Amino acid sequence: MEVKARAPGKIILAGEHAVVHGSTAVAASVGLFTTASVRLPGSSDKDDLVKLQLKDLALEFSWPSSRIKEALGVFVGAISTPTSCPAECLKSIASLVEDQNIPEAKIGLASGVSAFLWLCSSILGFVPVEVSITSELPLGSGLGSSAAFCVALSAALIALSGSVNVNREHRGWMVYKEEELDLLNKWAFEGEKIIHGKPSGIDNTVSTYGSMIKFRSGSLTLIESNMPLKMLITNTKVGRNTKALVAGVSERAIRHPDAMKSVFNAVDFISNELSILIQSPVHDDVSLTENEEKLAELMEMNQGLLQCMGVSHASIETVLRTSLKYKLVSKLTGAGGGGCVLTLLPNLLSGKVVDEVIAELESCGFECFIAGIGGKGAEISFGDLS
Repeated sequence: MEVKARAPGKIILAGEHAVVHGSTAVAASVGLFTTASVRLPGSSDKDDLVKLQLKDLALEFSWPSSRIKEALGVFVGAISTPTSCPAECLKSIASLVEDQNIPEAKIGLASGVSAFLWLCSSILGFVPVEVSITSELPLGSGLGSSAAFCVALSAALIALSGSVNVNREHRGWMVYKEEELDLLNKWAFEGEKIIHGKPSGIDNTVSTYGSMIKFRSGSLTLIESNMPLKMLITNTKVGRNTKALVAGVSERAIRHPDAMKSVFNAVDFISNELSILIQSPVHDDVSLTENEEKLAELMEMNQGLLQCMGVSHASIETVLRTSLKYKLVSKLTGAGGGGCVLTLLPNLLSGKVVDEVIAELESCGFECFIAGIGGKGAEISFGDLS
């Protein structure tokens, strides 16, 4: 039996960094997906392996299911609810990962492989299984690729486990019911904890439910957009150290407490105004254009404040200057210091202009994607998707 599941990445529309200091932020799903195909071998299959294929990276890992049971059996047992991986179990998982001799250049994948082993064993038990992962999301660029991986994987695993009620005769993509999405989100969060240590839960929640989330001080609120949003996402391909960038903002706040407090307060106002704006009704092209212009202004102000925080980068500034030549507004998304940049594409913008912007950005060595914002969350399918 085989099931496919897909989950979207995420962007931060407003509020990154400032949210660490008590401000509001707004995150949204982005129409770029990670897909997990999970197959349980039939009774005639003699293969007793747990396999993980990362197709985009041309990597494959496998373990005898008996080897995993030997290493993790004392920790897993019959788990029926999302459970955190104990520290001692993480050590056992690490030994399983070390067996795979992951190339040094790809060693960052080890935490994702560890999350796979915990989720697979906890949800399905110690059975042979074949998992294949593909993704439209660039890794490590601030678009929530690890959360999309955990959500897509968990969605497929719980569908096969029988712990949720799904229509296996349905053909095409379908979504879980709300209470089942809650279960999925909790499992995905456990995977994210293995990968990131202390994640906020924002990325996996956006990936699970889709749409948009307003969050502040650990409180998450799902919101629905009434604006059809489309963004050009530019991956600068510049790596960055998120922890160092966050620490840098905090150090600046210590040196200039009053000035930075004003910056964080301004970001809070921007995020709240943005969340109201995207939920306001749009009746025609005129009102849509007015709202897009207001959104562009809010993005522009947010970017200026991020520059005040010291988290921009030469590559980001190049994207800002390039898009501004075409009267388009951009802002960084996520940690900054490189990573990805969002450019708002008004609905009435001509395709010719978009093509010209992309061509100029790609000539700088950047990678560009066009994606809808605030759309679907996780989906599963047992049937033919053609």
